[in-house]
Amino acid sequence: MTQVDTAKSVYLFTHGRSDLETAATDALVANGFTKEKIISAKADAVGNVGDYMAMLWMPPTPNQIKIQKITKVEQVKAEGMIGLWKGVSKEDLFTIPLK
Repeated sequence: MTQVDTAKSVYLFTHGRSDLETAATDALVANGFTKEKIISAKADAVGNVGDYMAMLWMPPTPNQIKIQKITKVEQVKAEGMIGLWKGVSKEDLFTIPLK
């Protein structure tokens, strides 16, 4: 597993599964992320280069969390549920089991 930078924020995407938010947060903390840096992802605000994205995967019945690092942020016009995240490029790092 890749070492995480605990100074960076991690944006949690639950894909509508708010019932799994606590379990996902616990799994992230157990794998090196700082609880205070875990932010619920919103369509109208994105992270910065170097921050992380944590996505419950695969919807609609996720069993893992896909961890990605933000590599580029471009200004875009918000679109649908994806919003401003449409302009975010990312790199897949690793997955964490969701338990």
